[in-house]
Amino acid sequence: MIDASPEPEHPSGRWSGTHGAVSTIGIFLAAIAVALFIIAFVFRSYQVDGPSMQNTLQNSDKLIIWKVPRTWSDITRHDYIPDRGDIIVFNESGLSEFGQSDSKQLIKRVIGLPGDHVVVKNGSITVYNSEHPGGFDPDKTLPYGKNNAIPYTSGTFDKTLGPHQLFVCGDNRPDSLDSRTFGPITANQIVGKLVMRVLPIGQAKAF
Repeated sequence: MIDASPEPEHPSGRWSGTHGAVSTIGIFLAAIAVALFIIAFVFRSYQVDGPSMQNTLQNSDKLIIWKVPRTWSDITRHDYIPDRGDIIVFNESGLSEFGQSDSKQLIKRVIGLPGDHVVVKNGSITVYNSEHPGGFDPDKTLPYGKNNAIPYTSGTFDKTLGPHQLFVCGDNRPDSLDSRTFGPITANQIVGKLVMRVLPIGQAKAF
């Protein structure tokens, strides 16, 4: 008769099983840590909520926001100043007086840079600086305006931006809460810049 009873488990077998479980948990935790690092410092996906960036961006578009420039600015303790015409996500508070949640992340286009004198008047924006002492209209001279006609810019604004300030606007000027209403933003409010629309797939685009 063959003895079919199991042999006593070797201590090394128990250790092997425990070691495998610990390794699996370690890999899982490392994956979570890497994912959190990427979200916090590299890039993050966002979904457009609202019409303020039409027709450039539509409600529910899925976007990729690049955060590395802002991360690097935190490390080097220098402001991250995006290029004029870039689309950025930033944190804004004090919006309850405009009928919004008090604090939100907004997505707008950079129109005015530090040191610019920005004037909104008679339906258009004029930017004055050392390179353009006579002023210019970014909506008509930069590629975003040439490729996507910007509508009438309502409101009035007349201010020289400080060394850390930016003037931002939505492309859908009649339906955008932006610097015309709550004033300039500061560089430390920036989360990151738009680099890609990934959904809808048929409208995927790099920015």
